[in-house]
Amino acid sequence: MSPRKGSAKVDNTGKGEELKNNNSTENGKQNGTKAHLDDIDPNYVQSNVSLADHFKGEDLNAPIKTIEDKWKLLPAYLQVKANNLIMSDVDRSFYLRYTSVTVGTPERMDQNAYDRVITPQECRLRDLTYSANILVDVEYTKGDQVCFMKGISIGRLPVMLRSNICVLKGKTDDQMAQARECPLDPGGYFIIRGTEKVILVQEQLSKNRIIVEKDSKGMMLASVTSSNMELKTKTYVVTKKECYYLKHNSFTEEIPVVIAMKAMGMESDREISHLVGGTDHHFTSKFSPSIEEAAKLGVFTRQQALEYIGSKVRPVKSFSADKQKLTPSEQALNTLFETILTHVPVINMNFLEDDRDYVGNKRLELAGQLLSLLFEDLFKTFNSLVKSTIDKNLKKNNSASRFDAAQSLKFHGEVITGGFSRAISSGNWNIKRFRMDRAGITHVLSRLSYISALGMMTRISSQFEKTRKVSGPRSLQMSQWGMLCPSDTPEGEACGLVKNLALMTHITTDDEEEPMKRLIFMLGVEDIHLFSGSELYQPDTYVVVLNGTLIGLTNQKQRIVDQFRKLRRKGLFSAFVSIYVNLSQSTINISSDAGRICRPLIIVENGKPKVEQRHIDKLKAGEYVFDDFLKLGLVEYLDVNEESDCLIAVYEREIKPNTTHLEIEPFTVLGAVAGLIPYPHHNQSPRNTYQCAMGKQAIGAIAYNQLDRIDTLLYLMVYPQQPMVKTKTIELIGYDKLPAGQNACVAVMSYSGYDIEDALVLNKASVDRGFGRCQVMKKYATLVRKYPNGTKDVIDGVQMHGAPAHALEKYSELDPDGFAFVGSKLESGKVIVNKRSPTNITGEVPAGGQDLKPTPITYKSPEPGYVDKILVTSSDSEQNLIKVLVRQTRRPELGDKFSSRHGQKGVCGIIVGQEDMPFSDIGMYPDIIMNPHGFPSRMTVGKMIELLAGKAGVLNGELQYGTAFGGSKVEDMSRILVENGFSYSGKDFVTSGITGEPLNAYIFFGPIYYQKLKHMVMDKMHARSTGPVQSLTRQPTEGRAKDGGLRLGEMERDCLIGYGASRLILERLMISSDSFEVSVCEECGLIAYKGWCQHCKTPKKVMQVKIPYAAKLLFQELLSMNIAPRLILENC
Repeated sequence: MSPRKGSAKVDNTGKGEELKNNNSTENGKQNGTKAHLDDIDPNYVQSNVSLADHFKGEDLNAPIKTIEDKWKLLPAYLQVKANNLIMSDVDRSFYLRYTSVTVGTPERMDQNAYDRVITPQECRLRDLTYSANILVDVEYTKGDQVCFMKGISIGRLPVMLRSNICVLKGKTDDQMAQARECPLDPGGYFIIRGTEKVILVQEQLSKNRIIVEKDSKGMMLASVTSSNMELKTKTYVVTKKECYYLKHNSFTEEIPVVIAMKAMGMESDREISHLVGGTDHHFTSKFSPSIEEAAKLGVFTRQQALEYIGSKVRPVKSFSADKQKLTPSEQALNTLFETILTHVPVINMNFLEDDRDYVGNKRLELAGQLLSLLFEDLFKTFNSLVKSTIDKNLKKNNSASRFDAAQSLKFHGEVITGGFSRAISSGNWNIKRFRMDRAGITHVLSRLSYISALGMMTRISSQFEKTRKVSGPRSLQMSQWGMLCPSDTPEGEACGLVKNLALMTHITTDDEEEPMKRLIFMLGVEDIHLFSGSELYQPDTYVVVLNGTLIGLTNQKQRIVDQFRKLRRKGLFSAFVSIYVNLSQSTINISSDAGRICRPLIIVENGKPKVEQRHIDKLKAGEYVFDDFLKLGLVEYLDVNEESDCLIAVYEREIKPNTTHLEIEPFTVLGAVAGLIPYPHHNQSPRNTYQCAMGKQAIGAIAYNQLDRIDTLLYLMVYPQQPMVKTKTIELIGYDKLPAGQNACVAVMSYSGYDIEDALVLNKASVDRGFGRCQVMKKYATLVRKYPNGTKDVIDGVQMHGAPAHALEKYSELDPDGFAFVGSKLESGKVIVNKRSPTNITGEVPAGGQDLKPTPITYKSPEPGYVDKILVTSSDSEQNLIKVLVRQTRRPELGDKFSSRHGQKGVCGIIVGQEDMPFSDIGMYPDIIMNPHGFPSRMTVGKMIELLAGKAGVLNGELQYGTAFGGSKVEDMSRILVENGFSYSGKDFVTSGITGEPLNAYIFFGPIYYQKLKHMVMDKMHARSTGPVQSLTRQPTEGRAKDGGLRLGEMERDCLIGYGASRLILERLMISSDSFEVSVCEECGLIAYKGWCQHCKTPKKVMQVKIPYAAKLLFQELLSMNIAPRLILENC
């Protein structure tokens, strides 16, 4: 995320002094968080959007840097000489050079468009791709003259919403409304053919960093993934029989490390020993077997080492015919310097084993980096196609002088356009030149609720195999504190592998290395090349490492670190460059690479935080934004590695003389989704995890433009309410503006047997008044196609005359144009769009006109629906596109799923009339009755406190706060209840609605925020008798959509066996499933055919037997494998 005005997710609070009242402290802190988060646009995807901006040509003249920077900027990419020039093999004087590249603005591609500017909402409705042209300026030869051409489109780049070139960038709320967009929409996603796609943040191990660990046999192993301009390779140093070997996939077998070092020019054993560890006995004893092994192999000189390695190099397939053949030693030299890391990792047995799951050893890849890699691959493919076209035309002597090479660029634009669209649509990043083959990079943006879309933006996906039962990568690491949300992770096999960012995290982009190197040397660090290996291990000597590369040595560790941090706090270089000391390895590590997670903290000096009340007052007044706090050196960003070098206080009262930093707000250790939970610190931790999953499934308001959208499936709450007990996170992310739930009055008591196992009793009067009511919008779409032979689809009204009434019944809701009337009621089987298609779409059209067959769009739901709106437009292929939105309004019914914000889910057990519900002494009836057995084992104390706080808020006329590690206190809430004439405990005197008598106990009674989840009985209810079967096994099909059967599984079968109901097993598993009569030979037991035994060559002893068809199929498949199952027949 590039630093810009107010671009960090942080809560800047006045930490000058701690206020006595916890609630007022939160309110003071909140002002800072709110003021700063208001500057963010969009809220949670700034890192993604910003990196995409870099990619889209923000800085055309930025020089190419190291490691991964090469593919950060699209224009800088063209500055690599291999990419900006195309030469011809036919005419040596011909060249085509790219001189400039820019990305345009998103435009309409329609031929007759009155206005070129296109909005994202139009792309959603018309199933278009929201993209912009990639424009290049070229210089090329045409015959004897040099030509220049500007603004040639070489393809289209999908545009991320709210990025620099998006039409929504910098728009006010009013302008967003005019563009039919929601101001709260986070952006950070793409629209491909009308579908919203998000590129998930990808978790990878650090590049160019040495990881020391144990292999499967318990031997020490050092590995490094090297990334340079052209290649990504992985190098290992492994231990075998006390010797060290270099392992790389360029070699057919492992190479002794000493031979590799000799090949690099270090011929003498003394030089190698000095480089590895000097004269220290510990190092010489460990390394001497490796030196002896090289001597045994007869390798003493550099030439011998190169010849040895050359014999082990794996042959590489070459596609160039005139490529010069290399000698083994030249091949070895090329391999060493082009693909193997040129510094060999030192195995030091004193070092602690590295933890590859430590967050500091991870890097996150964002959309910009992934698209850059993809563009590099597509652009090289594009250039090779352009080159082949140029060569083909230059071979033609008669037209070579007239050939305009710039025109050939336009012909191959689909390579880049189609490549981007395919990758983002499928989520498959298959880039052979980087050996990258990843699936599931992109997902369809979930629009189930506002919070589900927001949660997807902060999701981190790991490439770790989900089916492997390994606990390490799934565990909650201590290094994740403040960086990754501890609660928001899925259940099941993805648990701990799919993570989410915490509220204030920021993902770094690349900073240049050269200025950092100059700064390091100016601070007094001496260049590494001036020293020998033995000097690396002097007691007070520290090695300075920049992004994994050894730079120099210093014996003034603390002075270097202090001065570096002082300069960073003054804003003299990027705020995201980190420095930390590794005492066990005697290194000072400086990192400026991309993909590190960092977060802001208040600086503490001499036991006092630098942020004071006057700073907060200026923030409230709008005089300061968050960037000013960075420039003034009051707040700084720390990554995970630097955090471990600091002493951070959570609260001011914990500050000690050696404290270096202070947390801005403790609740920001949670993510956006977990931040919705009130009092999460009072719940058992799995409950918060369950709520993170269920909060994304809650039906509510999804966006301000939700009624303009025509999505495949849309769930909308009719009367959404903001919660009575909110959290600071709810305000920061805008959940109170787009909520997904309702405040229900809950009585915690057992009332009839319909509330066992978490079932809820609902009040019928509340349901009648709109509690839990939702609308389900479903899209029906069709294209009116034009075919190659000139025929086309037709939509028209129904010809009424001559047809029987029952045949016309399904067309009863159509208007004269062939569409259902808007507002008309649709039953199952009714036609929505009366479309007819030609029977012949390839051959010649008969003279009498095209023959048409009916291909209508029909309504398929068992429940009636209403036509909400119809859209008639055109797609990008200039064909008419019809979209019909059908609406169903649903009341809560038995079996619908509800959940509070504490992972307490339950289905509706019964809906009771209000006259039968219990009521309190002030005449209040509960909306929901919940069984008290839901509390003891779940330990969701947060839910109890929410009820108290909600009740106090209602009586006091104000919203209460349940923010993590703070919020409204129970004592204050109890005091408000007592002041208003209620029990301090939240319990009320309740009378039975059935008998009219007072209940024998006081009932815990008050408002709790309940969410209606998308799981509804109407979508799941299914039954069948006979029906469709699978063609292979002849068993009933599977699933509600295919009218499938209900499966009797292994456990149900075991249950029937336990009861001894063998006839029932026979009926379920054979007679009602796939009973089949088969001929079986009584003599040999094999299956016969039409009364004839092929094995015995006789029909005499062939009997008819009923077995399951799947069993018959199994026997035949076993016979094909030379296994003969024989049936032993008995009379019965």
